[in-house]
Amino acid sequence: MFQHINQNYSGVNFGTQDLRCGELISCTFNRCSFANGSLEEITTSNCRFIECDFRGALLNSSIHKESAFENCVFNGANLFVSKFEQCKMMGSDFSGSNMDGVTIFQGDWSYTNLRHIRLVRQDLRQVKFHEADLSGADLEKADLRDCDLTMALLAKAKLQGADVRGANMEGVDFKTFTITGLRIDREQSVLFSLSHGAKVGS
Repeated sequence: MFQHINQNYSGVNFGTQDLRCGELISCTFNRCSFANGSLEEITTSNCRFIECDFRGALLNSSIHKESAFENCVFNGANLFVSKFEQCKMMGSDFSGSNMDGVTIFQGDWSYTNLRHIRLVRQDLRQVKFHEADLSGADLEKADLRDCDLTMALLAKAKLQGADVRGANMEGVDFKTFTITGLRIDREQSVLFSLSHGAKVGS
């Protein structure tokens, strides 16, 4: 086990290093590569990863607290039972990654690519998904209450049994997904009606 505190790295390739069970505190990584790396059970807190490459990396059982992953690529990464607490993930790409059993506690996932990701039964309350791409994502029975889903793409997303009450869904195209079994509130039912051409009078 290793521990790095207040370190700054730029353009470093960590993909060949064994980073399992390590601890990173208040470190910054700029355009570094962790592609195909071993990061199982790694812990990060208050770290910043900018435009880093995590393609094919093993991050299962990793824990991240108040860290930022900005415009990072996670294609094909294994995030099985990983945990993200109040993290900033803005602009990162998770297409093709395994997020089964992931824990997402609050945080900002705006502009992320989560196409076809499985988030079944996940507690996603108060997460910011502003303009996130959730097309084809499996959100069955997910708790999305009080989320920011403004302008989010939900085309063909599976939302059976999900709960979006209190979520901001301004700009969401309700015509692109089925709302059967989706729990919505009065405001969202108005948005749904408007998107289907209804005129809602006072």
